[in-house]
Amino acid sequence: MFYLTYNILSIFLLFPIICYHLYRSVSRGRSPAFAERFGYIHQGKLAKLGKRPVIWLHAVSVGESLAARPLLRAIRSRYPEHAILISNTTETGRAIASRFPEKDLCIYFPFDFLPAVHRALDCIKPSLVIIMETEIWPNFNREASKRGIPLMLANGRISDRSFNRYLRFRWFFRHPLQLFSALCMQTETDRERIVAIGAAPESTLTSGNLKYDIPYRQVGADEIHTFREQYGIPDNLTVICAGSTHPGEEEYLLRAYHELLSPTSGLFLVMVPRHPERAGEVAEQIQRAGIRCRRRTQMNTQEGGVFRSGDVLLIDTVGELMNLYALSDIVYVGGSLVPTGGHNLLEPASLGVPLIYGPYMTNFREIAALVAHYGAGIRVETPEALVEAIRILIVSCDLRRVLGQNGLKMMRDAGGATERHMDVVARHINTSNLVLHEY
Repeated sequence: MFYLTYNILSIFLLFPIICYHLYRSVSRGRSPAFAERFGYIHQGKLAKLGKRPVIWLHAVSVGESLAARPLLRAIRSRYPEHAILISNTTETGRAIASRFPEKDLCIYFPFDFLPAVHRALDCIKPSLVIIMETEIWPNFNREASKRGIPLMLANGRISDRSFNRYLRFRWFFRHPLQLFSALCMQTETDRERIVAIGAAPESTLTSGNLKYDIPYRQVGADEIHTFREQYGIPDNLTVICAGSTHPGEEEYLLRAYHELLSPTSGLFLVMVPRHPERAGEVAEQIQRAGIRCRRRTQMNTQEGGVFRSGDVLLIDTVGELMNLYALSDIVYVGGSLVPTGGHNLLEPASLGVPLIYGPYMTNFREIAALVAHYGAGIRVETPEALVEAIRILIVSCDLRRVLGQNGLKMMRDAGGATERHMDVVARHINTSNLVLHEY
């Protein structure tokens, strides 16, 4: 009865969903990719899978895609005879995932409309499906289960903000949740929450956070020089990188930058909006502040030393954030001075770069607590405190070095989630009855 009602409702919702995706794609200058979203995958693409069993990993957007990297590397190493297919929901997630060398094919995830799900599963015939974090789609889960395809939730989490909402709709979520073969949750709290929502207790376990398993290293002087040369940033400038910023934060950062600038400060700001399509809006803010700005897509990367102190490099591309963190002296992690839930503090920490973040870290509460415990960054409560934190780090090379080393120690101590996830993969992947493809 539940699935009948859900599918009747999905028919009525299909038209507004199509309109939403069409508007989103056109407004951002991207293809809506409706064929793939309705389960039609071009035979030329499917040929990339070869006659191999397929492991299908779904990551909604950028954050989930990046978090999946340690798991993808481990799967590629341990199961070289398998093809790896990555699906995404958002265009930016697809742009990131398509660059991963571990993948054989990258597609858009189908709408949870029964014919679309049927077609996608018929085309791909996966041996295992891995869903990153907390994506729950009733039709997809049910059809995978009916075909005997193991379904694994990886790096699962239930945020404070979403838990009560999930509880209110427990009657809805418990049906698809109970179809997962295994649910690997980041923390014990996450495990307890997903069981309360309706997951089978015997299928859930605490596996840790895959984001802790990203490679970590101290960036050397030669590498910093190479990156700075690539972006046209002189070596003598103190670089502040503001990563994954949201509306409202750019104003705070530009105000702080303007206040800290002086003829001898040698400061340089790199601004990386979370959504590249906001670059025009951010560029206007920078120009109104009277600051010289250049977009990444407008740069001649062959020309060195094009920037000077007091300029701003505005990033309107995807996939470059880690390189920008690596060349920086100080990193501010966005989404944290406005109530959006924060972003991943581990990325700058993994490069030994000191970081600053705000109080709104509800989506990364555990990571923020770990950063505070290890002394790997500075938490600021207000835009005024942001100015003072940057000022302190500018003048104290020793403090920058201490925070960076603390971040590397944190990364070294907190790993292990990939192996725990791989134990679950090994238990559920069917290596004795491989699904082969014929195209």
